[in-house]
Amino acid sequence: MYRNIHTYDIRYTDVDFKDELKLSSLLSVLEESACYSADELGFGYDDISPKGIGFILANWYIELYRPIKLKEKLTVHTWPRTPKNTIFIRDFELYSGKEKVGVGTTRWCMVDLATFSILPTSAFFGDGTNRGYNDTHAVEFNSWRILPLKDGEKKYEKYVSYSDYDHYNHVNNTKYADMCLDAFSVQELENKHLEKVLITYVKQCKYGELIEFYRADEGNTSVIEGRVDGEPRVRVKFTFSER
Repeated sequence: MYRNIHTYDIRYTDVDFKDELKLSSLLSVLEESACYSADELGFGYDDISPKGIGFILANWYIELYRPIKLKEKLTVHTWPRTPKNTIFIRDFELYSGKEKVGVGTTRWCMVDLATFSILPTSAFFGDGTNRGYNDTHAVEFNSWRILPLKDGEKKYEKYVSYSDYDHYNHVNNTKYADMCLDAFSVQELENKHLEKVLITYVKQCKYGELIEFYRADEGNTSVIEGRVDGEPRVRVKFTFSER
């Protein structure tokens, strides 16, 4: 069964103050592998953008079995599952040598780049050709909904700026990882290991918008919600374990 396999060196610039791979760096690595795979299978950026079509991420779910450390070599396995209606699912397995250190699954949507309206899979995959689909599940997960925050505490706010932007002229999905973890202090995170991450992108954020970040904690789980003018734009659920 098809898999794209790529190995990455974990560099000094990829890690946090604990010399552990930052979530934003991990998401960047996984997204790179997703792009390599899509290119390989004939539906990458250069294949679909001339048709005015793009892929955007709707959700991430990741489980990490342990922290990934500075100077490790992280090998990412990824493959697309058979698309359905408007949803494309892509799975990931993470290895350090022969040790499996994490798994993940993602949901993507195909959009019209002129309007950002969601397109059916048939907009590009109308011929039904199997393009390397692999319906193996890296992780059994289907609980994508994060309930809206009702009693969250506002932690901080930030304006969307140049460094947040990507070629779709909105905040890149990986940037929200840092934004949401910035709702914690260094002291709160120094003895914690990020064990599970669920991200839901509700609506894109644009240059100059002010995002307010709210947080609610329950046991070892925290939910972060980013809002613009009171409207939710991103929700993240973090599950931590003690180091």
